[in-house]
Amino acid sequence: MEIKDLIGEATEYDKKQRLEIKKPKSWCKSVSAFANTLGGSLIFGISDSGEALGLDDAEGDAERISETVKSRLDPIPEFKLQFHNEKGKMLIVLDILRGEDTPYYYSGDGVLEAYVRMGNESVKATSTELKRLVMRGKNTSYDSQISAYRVEDFAFSKLRERYKKWTGNSFDDKDLVSFGLADERGYLTNAGALIADESPIRCSRLFCTRWNGLNKSGGTIDALDDAEYDGSIISLIENGENFIRRNAKMMWRKTANSREEMPDFVERSYHEALINGLGHRDYLINGSEVHIDIYDDRMEIYSPGGMPDGSVIQDRDPLTVPSTRRTPVLADVLNRLGYMERKGSGFGKIISGYEFQKNYTESKKPTFRSDRYQFTVIMPNLNYVPQGVPQGVPQDVPQDNLDGQILNLMRENNKISTDSIAMLLGVSSKTIKRRIKGMDNVCYIGSGYSGHWEIID
Repeated sequence: MEIKDLIGEATEYDKKQRLEIKKPKSWCKSVSAFANTLGGSLIFGISDSGEALGLDDAEGDAERISETVKSRLDPIPEFKLQFHNEKGKMLIVLDILRGEDTPYYYSGDGVLEAYVRMGNESVKATSTELKRLVMRGKNTSYDSQISAYRVEDFAFSKLRERYKKWTGNSFDDKDLVSFGLADERGYLTNAGALIADESPIRCSRLFCTRWNGLNKSGGTIDALDDAEYDGSIISLIENGENFIRRNAKMMWRKTANSREEMPDFVERSYHEALINGLGHRDYLINGSEVHIDIYDDRMEIYSPGGMPDGSVIQDRDPLTVPSTRRTPVLADVLNRLGYMERKGSGFGKIISGYEFQKNYTESKKPTFRSDRYQFTVIMPNLNYVPQGVPQGVPQDVPQDNLDGQILNLMRENNKISTDSIAMLLGVSSKTIKRRIKGMDNVCYIGSGYSGHWEIID
């Protein structure tokens, strides 16, 4: 271990200048959090700035650490103690392994509390997080648990239709059991209840809004379009995508042999974001739904529940985040229906979908935001240009290039009208006429529809 590797606190480790003997909770809560999350290390004898201070009695402190962990943590997590000599300064590294018998509680001072790791902090687990830890300790998940709903009371026409379309095979009633959607006694699992046509799980809903402007207070008219959907997750996917298409534009420009389409939002990207939002959301969080919010300059897809491993996506490279499935049964079903891949390449698909677009610039790259309660995907409107910048001209291209784009369109079609040029470039006809009037090398021969443009190069 190198001292440079211990600079700054992160999800995987904490630093302590010394062992707090009289205040064990100050560091035991990190032990609980590491065991309840992905494991990690506590380094004793190092400052927050990364300076090795050393411990006066490293061997004695190691014994006290071991005894405190065994007496204050319930159950006792698997851990390992080791000494580390850094330029003559003795440090202690306490490695805590990710536990399987969750939750791991800190017991002391008359309290029994469990902690989880969130970014670089150890925070007290909420009631929802405790439920999740209890299920993990029992090697189960929300979607695999048996519900109170009977198979005979629900229809699965959406599931059958999608399965037939994707695989070419019919979906039999016995497949409900093999897919993990029901048990042998005829009761639905929570995954089955989420897939049923009329899903009885109230929090499984989708709220969609096209806002007027750049935020949720656009002025006289706040929302231009809105819809609320419930039912099968399959219906939510279809309705959500239809709402986006209804509120997104498709621009295009003519090329020599065809035309190039320039969408506001990339279908492959928002499809993946919506699938992830519905398939990986935390269904233990009641009173919260997946939201699609479309603004002039962006679209945001929000889902309840942060990163399953307790990290914060802003601190991670989204292209290297491993797949962690909060709802493995549901994820498997969505995979069988062709909505989701097993290898967990969602972030990469969202980003690459944008990068392949003709009107993409680095400033239009999708971004991600999360905390312990939510995850949001932000996808910019590829055709949006801020006020004060001529529309149709990329923000990182000089505005004078508008003239060049006008000339290119005239060369491709010498009969093109100024109204058509304005539509293709996203500016007013008045702006196009003014720019053409200032061009000395352009003239219109003839009149009306029978005329054409001539460019003197």
